[in-house]
Amino acid sequence: MLEKYKTIYTGGEGEITEKKSRFIAGAYPAETEEEALAFIERTRKKYWDARHNCYAYTVGQNREFTRAGDDGEPSGTAGRPILDVLLGEDIHNAVVVVTRYFGGILLGTGGLTRAYSRAASEGLRAAVVVEKIHGFSLAIGTDYTALGRLQYFAGEQELPILEAEYTNRVRLKLLVPADRIGTVEKAVTEATGGRAELQRERELYFARTPEGVKLFPESGMAR
Repeated sequence: MLEKYKTIYTGGEGEITEKKSRFIAGAYPAETEEEALAFIERTRKKYWDARHNCYAYTVGQNREFTRAGDDGEPSGTAGRPILDVLLGEDIHNAVVVVTRYFGGILLGTGGLTRAYSRAASEGLRAAVVVEKIHGFSLAIGTDYTALGRLQYFAGEQELPILEAEYTNRVRLKLLVPADRIGTVEKAVTEATGGRAELQRERELYFARTPEGVKLFPESGMAR
């Protein structure tokens, strides 16, 4: 299981023009190969009158499903450059389709490679890319004397506070990266003089998005 990985949170579409040819790039998330193929098919139907709809996708924890297609362009001049952009940005579980409306001027193999690469980059820039972090929601129950220390610790360690309950005791729920869970539990125990009750509630992925911290269930993990 990947401890963290970059992926597309919300898709986007970018466009460039090269010697009168239009290149429209759509970049979207794809948790399965079926989702990637479905997006490619939707794009072909949307731009049915275009000369080419070239694509690349990479899906899976170890990139088990990684494909690229030139859709009639000279071999290696379209799909591979698009894929190289995805791999170069180290993005997982994503698909990019670049649609070309031919402008009447031949670009040559080098020109095509540069154009498809640049278009794919524009598509990714138009999308929202986040880093998903493998971690746990850690419930901490303690008395009020430790509240300030716990809040300071969470802020200092950049651990999002998922929720807080204030009754006769304090109950905080933190999001902790999996590779730091043992260290954090030890630090919380020391900070509270051993009075804290700790419970790992859920294993999940989380990410900081434009709307705030978002949780992703186990079904949304990189596979």
